[in-house]
Amino acid sequence: MSLHPPQPAAAHPPDKLPPRLFNARCRACWFSLALLLLVLASFLSLDLQWGAFFSREAAASMGRFLGEFFPPDTSPAFLKKVALGAWETLAMSALGTLLAAAAGLLLALPGSRLHGGDAAWARRPTRWLLNALRAIPELVWAALLLISAGLGPFAGTLALAFHTSGVLGRLFAEAIENAPSGPGDALRAQGVGTLRVFLYATLPQVLPQLMSYTLYRWENNIRAAAVLGVVGAGGLGQLLAFHMGLFQMGKTATLIGAMLLMVGLVDALSHLLRRRMAG
Repeated sequence: MSLHPPQPAAAHPPDKLPPRLFNARCRACWFSLALLLLVLASFLSLDLQWGAFFSREAAASMGRFLGEFFPPDTSPAFLKKVALGAWETLAMSALGTLLAAAAGLLLALPGSRLHGGDAAWARRPTRWLLNALRAIPELVWAALLLISAGLGPFAGTLALAFHTSGVLGRLFAEAIENAPSGPGDALRAQGVGTLRVFLYATLPQVLPQLMSYTLYRWENNIRAAAVLGVVGAGGLGQLLAFHMGLFQMGKTATLIGAMLLMVGLVDALSHLLRRRMAG
């Protein structure tokens, strides 16, 4: 028989209440509220004709316009021209992305702090350069480069490479800085140089992430390459601008279908490659 008196059963703690939707001390709540007010102010400041957009006349006009796209032009001669334009667009995007990945990696090294004791004196000016490269849209780059490179895919390829270098360089720099420092610290403690530490410790850790970023930007550059042709940079976009300007809507429909098909195939291929790298 126990000499200790029985202890009362512990009361179950009350269920924790969910946090309040808005808290005066929550900075994220105030930021979200300010962002919501900014969006509302944007709607009020713009002259958006919602009534005209959803009117019966607008729907009838859009229906007549879409009807002009049918039937698409499927003549063998034009399909051959579309295939050549699609190949040119694909080549522009692939080569531009490859050049951007190489330039982005070269700029990411001085644009990142490789370890805790790294002075990284070139980090800030390199990041300014990366900001400048990606702040200029591809269309503006293409318009500038058409003066020196002339009409055609060369200007479009360079435009993609310049803009994407700024994007990938910043993403690569962030990935390098956030890589685990343990393997690199172990090599540096044995007197291994900075370049060999990067090649044997940092790069193997971040390489799948760098490849994923590159493939994702390739997807985006497929769409951008199709648009760049509007300013004379070659590919499907140049054909689209030409035939749409002549109101040849059957040919325009074929070109739009080719763009959709190409983007869908590249997206599926890129997604498959990223899944294999992640697995």
